[in-house]
Amino acid sequence: MLVTLIICTGGATVVPMSAGLIGMSFLVLGIILLVGKWIRLVSPPLQKLFIPSSLIGGFLGLILGPEVLGSVVSMTGVSGNLFSGGIFPGEMLEVWATLPGIFINVIFATLFLGKRIPGIREIWLLAGPQVAHGQTIAWGQYVFGILAAVLILSPMFGIDPMAGALIEIAFEGGHGTAAGMAATFDELGFSEASDLALGLATVGILFSVILGIVLLNYGVRTGRSQILSDPSQITLDENRQSGIIDFDAREPAGRMTTRPESIEPLSLHLAYVGVAIGIGYVILQILIWIESVTWGQASGVYLLTYIPLFPLAMIGGILLQLFLDRFDIHQTLDRDLVMRIQGLSLDILITSAIATLSLSVIGDNLLPFLTLAGVGIAWNLIAFMFLGPRMMPSYWFERSIGNFGQSMGMTASGLLLMRIADPDNRSPALEGFGYKQLLFEPIVGGGIFTAASVPLIFYFGPLPVLILAAAIMMFWLLLGIFYFGRK
Repeated sequence: MLVTLIICTGGATVVPMSAGLIGMSFLVLGIILLVGKWIRLVSPPLQKLFIPSSLIGGFLGLILGPEVLGSVVSMTGVSGNLFSGGIFPGEMLEVWATLPGIFINVIFATLFLGKRIPGIREIWLLAGPQVAHGQTIAWGQYVFGILAAVLILSPMFGIDPMAGALIEIAFEGGHGTAAGMAATFDELGFSEASDLALGLATVGILFSVILGIVLLNYGVRTGRSQILSDPSQITLDENRQSGIIDFDAREPAGRMTTRPESIEPLSLHLAYVGVAIGIGYVILQILIWIESVTWGQASGVYLLTYIPLFPLAMIGGILLQLFLDRFDIHQTLDRDLVMRIQGLSLDILITSAIATLSLSVIGDNLLPFLTLAGVGIAWNLIAFMFLGPRMMPSYWFERSIGNFGQSMGMTASGLLLMRIADPDNRSPALEGFGYKQLLFEPIVGGGIFTAASVPLIFYFGPLPVLILAAAIMMFWLLLGIFYFGRK
């Protein structure tokens, strides 16, 4: 037997499983992902909605698993049938269920690896309006999510007030953050929150594209776009929709920074990712120890114990990049290779997370689920329509559509909508969006506060966290309107 050590939270979870089972689980997951890609290739509606193949593959795994196929077979009254538990062995599903907690650390460790870390002043001058707008949206998701939990979900449905954090975790954080928080939800006695968050993240991705295209048409027809003048321009070429790069336009996936006879470049980059995660793990353990001998011991409140590793892995990646910028004279880290590692991890995470989603949990909490989704979508639309033009002095539509896409689904959704709104990159939206992440993601959207929000509500209750989130939201809102908006 192989004992796999999974470092997915502040502590370690030891899961005994055979090496053959782990290998077979990855093999089947790869097949599901490949079938998801072929389904997308033959389905124009899925292409036009830009649904990622990993999401399609995840739903295929969900349909063929115990939640759908198994339930349908069981409803026929035939017990002991070959498909009564779906086509996948239970042990394989257990392996898949652990993967999001592992690969979320890889994703966050690679967020800033290989990037040039600019100065705060440079970021502020170029991306300040987008930072203020994006922060306002993120903190507003906490404000209105907690209000919905306190005023509707808890008194009417008996839902734990910690549900107030799910909008930001799922919409801003996406599937990765939603899955990465699973261990924290379990430890705090709110295990159903993981499935609710994954469901909300799926709703966010779908509506980010659907509403994004609607808003793009609205912006062009009403003259709000400074780049596009005709609704017919709101399109992407056939190759981009299908996800296939034209043969003549194909480029290398990354640059060789070392000779393979010394060390394989991919191996080197995986090692860098491991170092970044290791730095984050050491930082987290130091913080947990400090808490245990200081305020934790005195008050009995232990917050850092429940914070997952992935936001600290991101900090580890930043520290490692700063070190390499200064001492790596050979520049052995290539951003493109890092992005391929990140992309692989994200595909594995989304496919495995959706395939192991519990539909029964969402069904049992359908009205609270729809309430959170409705509140989150409504706030994001308001922030786009009414706050965007007041907080951004130029190219507000192109800048704001990127923030809208990210606040609904994930960073890729924001980039997609910005590419449609500004195909030739004539506005500062894309560059500002990239710089914005340096002052955004370390805090919210999967950052430190995202990870700490649920333990904070658990220990101190929803009202103190609501007051804190409202104060920070108002700070960014006023800064955006009265400082950037008047420039």
